[in-house]
Amino acid sequence: MSNLDRQPALSVCGGRGFVVAEPVRELLSPRTVRLGESTEVRRLLPNLGRRMVGAWAFVDHYGPDDIADEPGMQVPPHPHMGLQTVSWLHEGEVLHRDSLGSLQTVRPRELGLMTSGRAISHSEETPRSHSRFLHGAQLWVALPDAHRNVEPHFQHHADLPHVTAPGLDVTVILGQLDGAVSPGSTYTPIVGADLALAAGTEAKLPLNPDFEYAVLAMSGETHVDGVPVLPGSMLYLGCGRTELPLRAASDAAVMLLGGEPFEEEIVMWWNFVGRTNDEIRQARSEWMNGDRFGEVKGYDGPPIPAPELPAVPLKPRSRVR
Repeated sequence: MSNLDRQPALSVCGGRGFVVAEPVRELLSPRTVRLGESTEVRRLLPNLGRRMVGAWAFVDHYGPDDIADEPGMQVPPHPHMGLQTVSWLHEGEVLHRDSLGSLQTVRPRELGLMTSGRAISHSEETPRSHSRFLHGAQLWVALPDAHRNVEPHFQHHADLPHVTAPGLDVTVILGQLDGAVSPGSTYTPIVGADLALAAGTEAKLPLNPDFEYAVLAMSGETHVDGVPVLPGSMLYLGCGRTELPLRAASDAAVMLLGGEPFEEEIVMWWNFVGRTNDEIRQARSEWMNGDRFGEVKGYDGPPIPAPELPAVPLKPRSRVR
């Protein structure tokens, strides 16, 4: 669950000034980024068109990749602060290790939720014995100021609540949807859900008009409020919706991401979420020189060194570019 870009940009996200207060249909295209030795991801957030959806601040989609004769995902130890990471798989396995001593294999449609709080480090790898295909999403949730320095912790939930309708099976990953509540810890009004649709299904999903939403296409072809959304793309939907019309042109799966617009401005660089440039610089220094982020034991390889910070001072920018 890392940003391995060696030249990550400093950016300010959040604030309500650019939240779209009415329903829209804004299709976001990804950019391709290398993650570890052999995994290529499609990055949807931050995006040239939009930086956040509610508290969701980072979204990568990867696969399906045939890794039968490949090592798969291999991400060495790296730090996080001020955020939660969400691991979500449709195929394959990811072995999570962290500086708290957690060791957990996350499998398809199980929630791996790491709350970094003030500081944590972790690694992610495909186990030596693994499935042929790897397919999933990696996401970050920004922590609000009141909770961003909580003690770090890791949660694994294999059994998550479902909402069902003819041709539709919804797994509630975070928050609540249509009365089903995820056991994962949350710190802002938020929802994350995985929707599996059978070909030809037409359904309407209830939404909270105070939330802003986006839909990430995982597989197949789904028409979301009339817009065809293909795998690896994301449709931003704005606020003000009470329901979301869906139609599956084939067997398909999408992720619904939403939440109350994030009021605070955050500074996001590399794997850190803070509030000021100085805070980010201090975190980088402590990762390179100190013990604030702890040690990940058991990973076969050294931790990732932090990239160099840009020399230019941070200039605040809005939720959209």
